[in-house]
Amino acid sequence: MTTALETIKKINPAAYPKHVGIIMDGNGRWAKQQGKPRTFGHKAGVESVRAAVRFAQQHQLDVLTLFAFSSENWKRPEQEVSVLMELFMFVLTKEVKRLNRNNVRLKIIGDVSRFNDRLQKKIAESEALTKENDGLLLCVAANYGGRWDIANAVNRHIEKTGCTTLTEEDISANISLAEFTPLDLIIRTGGETRISNFLLWHAAYAEFYFTDELWPDFREESFAKAVQCFSLRQRRFGLTGDQVENA
Repeated sequence: MTTALETIKKINPAAYPKHVGIIMDGNGRWAKQQGKPRTFGHKAGVESVRAAVRFAQQHQLDVLTLFAFSSENWKRPEQEVSVLMELFMFVLTKEVKRLNRNNVRLKIIGDVSRFNDRLQKKIAESEALTKENDGLLLCVAANYGGRWDIANAVNRHIEKTGCTTLTEEDISANISLAEFTPLDLIIRTGGETRISNFLLWHAAYAEFYFTDELWPDFREESFAKAVQCFSLRQRRFGLTGDQVENA
């Protein structure tokens, strides 16, 4: 049987998404299936992050944005939040050198001011180390919410210009990731079919791909299935199907 990884080799790379966002859902349920605490699932999910980054590099994506911690996740049990913060610190410390060796630029989006000083310092150091890299842009959304992002973009525009009447272009110019390739595809693992306040502004014309696979089980073949599905869709951006075909 032909795998998705084999199939997408036959697809024109121009049909690949260039910016993919992933909602990495299902760590807790995966751990429960193993008879382990939820935090075990978060640690297991790190290998899936590595797999996603490998796939993105090998298939020449411009941007990979991972939803690591939402602004609503602070409501989770205190112990789980504490483990997530320590895991974030550990991954930054351990993985950033690997990213740098592989010409990956790391960028954190979200309100990092709520993190402790130690983590904020590590975020700044990690971004500084990789800022000159011109390969894959790996964005990690941490303490991020789409509504926060829009409100923040509005406030940034007002601070810069003093103007309180904004256009869509004004928000687009001040939103997170404004300077990078637009979002093409959102993948959500774990069987849920919602976007949970992730990249709301960017998702206006993005395609969606939902899978029942839990995040720790998501590997390169899983990513290839999403890309294969994306490549078969007709993106119209408000036009008719005939207009797109004629163009």
